[in-house]
Amino acid sequence: MELNLRPREECKFDAVSLGEVMLRLDPGEGRIRTARSFRAWEGGGEYNVIRGLHKCFGMNTAVLTAFADNEVGKLMKDFIEQGGVSTDLIYWKKTDGIGRLCRNGINFTERGFGIRGAVGCSDRANTAISQARPEDFDFDYIFGKLGVRWLHTGGIYAALSEQSCETVIEACKIAKKYGTVISYDLNYRPSMWSAIGGLEKAREVNREVAKYVDVMIGNEEDFTACLGFEIEGNDANLKELNIDGYKKMIGKAAETYPNFKVVATTLRTVKTATVNDWKAICWADGEIYQSKEYNGLEIMDRVGGGDSFASGLVYGLMTTGDAEKAVNYGAAHGALAMTTPGDTSMASVNEVEAIMGGAGARVKR
Repeated sequence: MELNLRPREECKFDAVSLGEVMLRLDPGEGRIRTARSFRAWEGGGEYNVIRGLHKCFGMNTAVLTAFADNEVGKLMKDFIEQGGVSTDLIYWKKTDGIGRLCRNGINFTERGFGIRGAVGCSDRANTAISQARPEDFDFDYIFGKLGVRWLHTGGIYAALSEQSCETVIEACKIAKKYGTVISYDLNYRPSMWSAIGGLEKAREVNREVAKYVDVMIGNEEDFTACLGFEIEGNDANLKELNIDGYKKMIGKAAETYPNFKVVATTLRTVKTATVNDWKAICWADGEIYQSKEYNGLEIMDRVGGGDSFASGLVYGLMTTGDAEKAVNYGAAHGALAMTTPGDTSMASVNEVEAIMGGAGARVKR
């Protein structure tokens, strides 16, 4: 497998993400509907990946996003800076006093427990990043003059608006022109695409983006909905992925998009909100690699587990070029991320590698 990464000395950033960063408001162990206080975090599907690449894996990263230029936007900038991700590429959009021109996104998230599943309630229409157009970011300067080794973006950002569809396609085109490796998480959300054309629009946009992608991430539903590839031999509840069926599906995808170097997905069996079975698989060079299995994984907060898988996968691919090692970095990092609150990982690379090597949960003194 050859990803042809640009040399580090030629690039200011190891990796950047393009997407929305929201203010996450978390009622802790309680419910959104009865809360009297919330803990504030930052989070977003694409951003979580880039933050993990810096905070856990020590890479030099930046976020490509937009905020309304107000006090909440400045709070979000402060959160991002606390995570060590560069804010130099943020586009600040003028707004009025009540958010008529644009606003910043909010995501209320409760963790769930036992038989009560996690719940998300987002408030993200008309945000600054959903209104941002390709000309609001100087992509030639970012990917050309500054230099970026890896771009990560995804289908959640693409689904925000017609403008975000245009922006994500343009970003991928220009990144590819300058030799930046691109990863993309399909992350299909029917409710988000419904306002801009539904499934038909999702397929149109994602099929165009797929032409530029080197590392495609998504589950069975994502590949079926976004790219139109069906899998054979799965059970009705999607509890167990048929590996032969997956190989056939990926074979069709790779034939259609020969630019795909790696395809990866997480496999989760939800027993309760707080106990899941967790593993991942990765396709590269016609071979399927499966991660270590984390059965009976006890979960504190499952939101962001898939994003932390993606950041571990990207780190493994960038540093080892070995798909089997990469999928194990991803699965271990995702598992650890779900043992702490918030969207983003609190793990260290040493902890990830220890879990990969079979370390237990004994007290460390």
